[in-house]
Amino acid sequence: MSTEALARLAEERVDHRFKGLPPDADGLTVGELTAQRRNLFTDGFATPVLALSAERLEHNLRLMETYATRHGLAFAPHGKTSMAPQLFHRQLEHGAWGITLAVPHQVRVARAFGIRRVFLANELVDPAALRWVATELAADPSFRFICYADSVRGVELMDAALEGATRPVDVVVELGAGEGARTGVRTEAECLAVADAVAATDTLRLVGVAGYEGEVPQADPERVRAWLTRLVALAVDLDKAGRFGQAEEIVVSAGGSAWFDSVAEVFAGIPELSMPVLKLLRSGAYVSHDDGHYRKVTPFNRVPEEGALEPAFRLWAQVVSRPTPEQAFVNAGKRDAAHDLDLPSAQVVRRDGVERPATGIEVTRLSDQHAWLSTAPGAELEVGDWVGLGLSHPCTSFDKWPLIPVAEADGTVVDYVRTFF
Repeated sequence: MSTEALARLAEERVDHRFKGLPPDADGLTVGELTAQRRNLFTDGFATPVLALSAERLEHNLRLMETYATRHGLAFAPHGKTSMAPQLFHRQLEHGAWGITLAVPHQVRVARAFGIRRVFLANELVDPAALRWVATELAADPSFRFICYADSVRGVELMDAALEGATRPVDVVVELGAGEGARTGVRTEAECLAVADAVAATDTLRLVGVAGYEGEVPQADPERVRAWLTRLVALAVDLDKAGRFGQAEEIVVSAGGSAWFDSVAEVFAGIPELSMPVLKLLRSGAYVSHDDGHYRKVTPFNRVPEEGALEPAFRLWAQVVSRPTPEQAFVNAGKRDAAHDLDLPSAQVVRRDGVERPATGIEVTRLSDQHAWLSTAPGAELEVGDWVGLGLSHPCTSFDKWPLIPVAEADGTVVDYVRTFF
């Protein structure tokens, strides 16, 4: 099913739905356009256009595969970052255990493209979604699905919705990252109550514990490690109490994109339990990385000998107005560029096939369809120039572009990534 579904992506027709693509490509299939190997800069692509670096994308995939293997971690990258089935499968080819997702719609996309292991890093109490999950589990013995539970009430709602299901739904108790954090049980006593509620059902099976260390208040290495230590201790205590009796392995999972070095360090100390332990890391932003938020907080900055991720996105926009010597405007704005954490950064200017650093050029503001540029004295910038922008926070970059060219360093477009948001 996955091969057929991915093949159908190549059969989709290029048209007005996909911004930035060459207008003269309308009517071609994505596969036909890919075969033309057009150049991003000279073969009709229109600004603004977002591109992924083919080389950097591959580098990031290989680096995290190596990292997970080195530290004895299974890896379920958070697919909600990209919602791109082609990237899901490339991550699986690079050793991923499965894909992490956040809401039922995303799971439906993953299943449509043949993903067999899904970790839903969220509570799931919607009856319609739970019944759909039960149907998928019944129809496909190879499908594995795990989701969070953080309340007795939630367990009761799940049990009611799953009445009559032929396979139990696997759940992990979510340990909250502290007072004022997001979801998750706040105390170990409450965790035990949730585990007992799961054990009292025939529709659910407790298989482990999980959480998200990125929500630790005032996160720093010491606070993050302290929370991860609590998570491991919770798994040990629940195991000693026999709460994983129906499981085949014990899942212990954490790991966003900011603190996976701490996850690796603490998970290395998980003691031997009554059954094998699946140490499951869930970092997702690595696949494209970024030029803002994650570049500042990546664990590879703290442990440089592990390697370095490379920003794979670049948004190309064109200077459309230069009203004063201190100001310019390009034709990409909030509809095109991630802006929830940091503004884009001007990196390069391209004119007549020549690129140079965007020295003295700064993005100061975004309107819906414009980026405001401040230009220092002597900054070379003219109407018609292309400006390459680095983006922050890949989680809100992919969702703005339903079909993204993947370009090699010389501009040759070798693939197109389809997203589903």
